Amino acid sequence: MRNLIKMVVVMTILSALSGGLLAGVRGAVRERIKGQELAFLKGPAIKELMKGAQGDPVESRFTLKGKDTETVVFVGVFDGKPTAVALEASGKGYGKTPVSVLTAINLADDTIRGVAVTTHSETPGLGARAKTDPSFAKGFAGLSALEPVKVKAEGGKIDALSGATITSKGVCMAVTRACELYRSQKAEIVKQAESAAKGKA
Repeated sequence: MRNLIKMVVVMTILSALSGGLLAGVRGAVRERIKGQELAFLKGPAIKELMKGAQGDPVESRFTLKGKDTETVVFVGVFDGKPTAVALEASGKGYGKTPVSVLTAINLADDTIRGVAVTTHSETPGLGARAKTDPSFAKGFAGLSALEPVKVKAEGGKIDALSGATITSKGVCMAVTRACELYRSQKAEIVKQAESAAKGKA
């Protein structure tokens, strides 16, 4: 009995140490992973969505803090003014992980400037085309950010990718979520976008 208790205590201590070590490693590499995602994954997508912007829209960014969430907002400066923002949200696709999408929105008229899928685990050759098929992404440009974005089968304006309706709906869900956040926080987004643009001027 005594040996059993001793073994339980040792196992508990080892588990606690392992957990602490893993948490420490995770914390240490988190910022580095974010930096790599920004440089090689989101950065190129943001620059494409903000094509023609002055300065670097990746550098002109701020964090929008919600009750339990934090969303990075990228600012596009055109003609010396912050006129567009891009923010990322996710939707449920066909794959195991959510489909993450950057949605750029024009501040003047609340229209969608463009969208870009950043991460997903969709089927190659089918749902994965949501990231690589430019004609799919073009369908979102010019839509109102004040209304839900849906595929045509659900009464919306987006042509679903052939053989990948679930993925198409997931992208629409992600775009709608980004637009909802934009609508609910627009005053704060405009305020911080102006501040971020000045800081990089």
